[in-house]
Amino acid sequence: MDSSIKIGKVLGIPIRLHFTWFIIFGLVTVSLSLQYFPVTYPHWSKQLAWVIGIATSLLFFASVIAHELSHSVVSALNGVPVRSITLFIFGGVARISREAGKASSEFKMAIAGPLSSILIGGLFGLVWLLTRHNSEPVAALAMWLFRINVLLAVFNLIPGFPLDGGRVLRAILWRGMGDMKRATRIASWVGQGVAYSFILIGISAVLGIELLRIFSYELGWFGGMWFALIGWFLENAASSSYKQVLMKDILQQVTARDALISECDSVQPGTSLKSLVMNRVLPRGQRCFVVMDEGQMKGMITLRNIKSVPQGQWDYVSTEKAMTPVNKLDVARPDEDAGSLMERMDELDINQIPVVSDGRFLGLVTRETLLKVIRTRLDLKI
Repeated sequence: MDSSIKIGKVLGIPIRLHFTWFIIFGLVTVSLSLQYFPVTYPHWSKQLAWVIGIATSLLFFASVIAHELSHSVVSALNGVPVRSITLFIFGGVARISREAGKASSEFKMAIAGPLSSILIGGLFGLVWLLTRHNSEPVAALAMWLFRINVLLAVFNLIPGFPLDGGRVLRAILWRGMGDMKRATRIASWVGQGVAYSFILIGISAVLGIELLRIFSYELGWFGGMWFALIGWFLENAASSSYKQVLMKDILQQVTARDALISECDSVQPGTSLKSLVMNRVLPRGQRCFVVMDEGQMKGMITLRNIKSVPQGQWDYVSTEKAMTPVNKLDVARPDEDAGSLMERMDELDINQIPVVSDGRFLGLVTRETLLKVIRTRLDLKI
């Protein structure tokens, strides 16, 4: 089951909420409504504090979406489509279809987020200037949003991959060394170092040792726990991001022919869906079939095709009626690299691609076989 829900689209990009977003939204709203605003403005009523607290939280997360949208717009302008934006407990993440092809594109994509947060913070600062003498609630809201957006920009500029600052660092190293994989490895090491620093500072604060006291700032035990949690998240993100780059590098060295499943089960076009499910799918766990007629490929039928037909009609609906015709299939060439195939499978949300040469069906490349190739090469370190 997907752990996020789609709430709509902005600029054609799906916006999703991870279940952890509700946790942080609740914490921010409660903190603002029961602590920050009542303490800072004790003459406010409880109702006013809650109204401004909720409004501030919503505008804060709208700012996070704007931050991610700036990445997305620049990514699209540099030929890297964005599939979705997901908000979760630590902010937001834009899911791109592939890595940037050039260091300059990576730099522009990375720096766009912090710059947008600074711009948004500046806009809220202007609102504060315009309302501080005639609307205290609006001015209070604007001042908090000014500070948090500037803080968001500063935090994201920390050179810890995969934060924006870490991606800026990778772009600079990539440009200087001409090696994207090596630049990613170094940026990941820096990211892990930053993460371990966060964890050390956080755990020390929980134990009552305030390492940030030298900067006249104390975290307290709660802030320490939060700092350590952010560090743990950054460490995981840094190491996994480097592994993803390694996997993509491996896939670029493999062709469709290398990952081909030559023995792909076929089915006659007149076979009923019920017969297919009862005799082939359920007993053997097969999920995909090539529909063949007198040696010619007519199309493919998958579980998705089968599920699109009401179960009550399986007795009399044939595979030919339910299949995806060959002229509508996304096919691969034998010499096409596996990296582009994986990207296409992600973009199309499919699990297999037929490989065709001169109109002749050669077999399938599946997501599962590509993952096996990655695991084998990682184990052998080749």
